[in-house]
Amino acid sequence: MSTYETLANFAQTWGLLYFVLIFAGVLVYTFWPTNKKRFDDAARMPLRED
Repeated sequence: MSTYETLANFAQTWGLLYFVLIFAGVLVYTFWPTNKKRFDDAARMPLRED
């Protein structure tokens, strides 16, 4: 197996794992109960009058 194939296989395997973990972290952060108020405030921001 060539160096390119070895690096490509490594990147495909660990890159996928890395992005799945990042995605799971974003989901946990988004749905964490203590962040609800922050996201609700951000959702109402365009409707506020200054």
